[in-house]
Amino acid sequence: MAYDAVKMKDWQISEAAEANMPTPDEWRDKLGLQKEEIIPMGRLCKLDFMKIMERLKDRPDGKYIEVTAITPTPLGEGKSTTSLGLIEGLGKRGKSVGGCLRQPSGGPTMNIKGTAAGGGNSLLIPMTEFSMGLTGDINDITNAHNLAMVALTARMQHERNYNDDELAKRTGIRRLDVDPKRVEMKWILDFCAQSLRNIVIGLGGKMDGFLMESGFGIAVSSELMAMLSIVRDLADMRERMANITVAFDHQGNPVTTGDLEVAGAMTAWMRNTINPTLLCSAEYQPCFVHAGPFANIAVGQSSIIGDRVGLKMFDYHITESGFAADIGFEKFWNVKCRLSGLKPHVSVLVATIRALKMHGGGPRVAPGAPLPDEYTQENLELLEKGLPNMIHHINTIRTSGINPVVCVNRFHTDTHAEVEMVRKAAEAAGARCAQSSHWADGGDGALELADAVIDACNEESKFEFLYPLDTKLRDRVEKIAKVVYGADGVAWTPEADSKAKMLEADSTYDDYCTMMVKTHLSLSHDPTIKGVPKGWMLPIRDVLIFSGAKFLCPMAGTISLMPGTCSNPAFRKVDVDVNTGKVQGLF
Repeated sequence: MAYDAVKMKDWQISEAAEANMPTPDEWRDKLGLQKEEIIPMGRLCKLDFMKIMERLKDRPDGKYIEVTAITPTPLGEGKSTTSLGLIEGLGKRGKSVGGCLRQPSGGPTMNIKGTAAGGGNSLLIPMTEFSMGLTGDINDITNAHNLAMVALTARMQHERNYNDDELAKRTGIRRLDVDPKRVEMKWILDFCAQSLRNIVIGLGGKMDGFLMESGFGIAVSSELMAMLSIVRDLADMRERMANITVAFDHQGNPVTTGDLEVAGAMTAWMRNTINPTLLCSAEYQPCFVHAGPFANIAVGQSSIIGDRVGLKMFDYHITESGFAADIGFEKFWNVKCRLSGLKPHVSVLVATIRALKMHGGGPRVAPGAPLPDEYTQENLELLEKGLPNMIHHINTIRTSGINPVVCVNRFHTDTHAEVEMVRKAAEAAGARCAQSSHWADGGDGALELADAVIDACNEESKFEFLYPLDTKLRDRVEKIAKVVYGADGVAWTPEADSKAKMLEADSTYDDYCTMMVKTHLSLSHDPTIKGVPKGWMLPIRDVLIFSGAKFLCPMAGTISLMPGTCSNPAFRKVDVDVNTGKVQGLF
């Protein structure tokens, strides 16, 4: 049943759909799971992925479908909505289908962006739980991460207060000689708190900690969240946990969580995060939620674990990548698939007529203000100018050997001529194209998209990575810049170039993934440049090292790990009905 998405708000649709949402016991029967494979948590449940994988280890994998998008605009492209709409459409076609999406951060939910639960009739339910903590994974990551900072700062205090003999007598620990000016880690909090970006800790007496500069990042930017998205099992997590670099000593050697003897306790805090949480679409198709990493500086994907389980449980499994194909898809292609060993069949490239018009030079939009006529009335000239951005991303997907399907996420103001112009351009570029009205019509509106995806899945893909694993760091960056971004080349600062050469000479980093750090708002490093920029060089100013996740992150811009709260944040509208206990104003 499709609800009236024009008249009803998302929370109203969610509330209506939740009335018939399966219980954990009903999910067990519906999905053919064993009793011990379900971990009930109120009306939600987690899945014990290791038990499921052991039971289904000999079952062939289903079809693997990734969802990405054109370069984002303030108008929104609707990747999550499309992912859920595709799941619903495949369900309407009678297919065994599921998906895996990322968990939203409390920062954006209480700020500007809001939740990422889709919209209209393509919703992930229950929306309130999804948007406010779910089953606690982000809280567990926050505790584990901050425990590492507790261990570090306490060690620094005790090393300052006691000599080597006293340290050994009191605790049996050795001196780590941490350089307070080279502490790499900060604290985390899952809100947008700009006043905590740079702080001073340890004020007071010598028993009140170690006096030094510090700061906070948002929880989902933690290296632990990045690790959760890529680990294969608990043993993999435990091994990586001990390798996280928290600081350097005065001799320049890394000080790790293993050196601090805190990795075991951190893993204990995160032991439950290893299992995906089971939610569903508004039409009751299953969808996991697992991991929620920054797409700018981390892999920006739902988890490898979620995809491995989904491919065993379903004939069609949908996964979503953060941001556009130049960031999310590139990392899915060259990082996630390399680590998981999984080969995708199809990539769905989400585009809207409105966003393409903006890439064609359409006027800026302001939050709360009416959309300019260019976006709500037919304008083929503006649309045609924006099509190169879509074609660029199609070419990126085709370079990987994955079959591309363009989804025109259709608004009621889009005209037939506009949709056909996009279809003609997409097909000329080598992609299938389908329009979809899943927001308004749910699975019934996504049947054309579902059929295009099924058709593409039946066609052989010729997947290959952009570069072999033994490619040197600077050569990797050069290839990504030229092939994926469309740059003429890379301009390294002397400091970044020197650091890259050092990393290339050290075999320790040979198997580290290359995790590009670049704005998501443009194919280039400049967020103001839309469309397909020409005649530019990608500047690299630094390379960050994440030794637990095993990421090398070339920095093509300044990325803040702690966003700021705006002047009119969403939390002003959130409240609780004291009679029913229901959250109001969240969506």
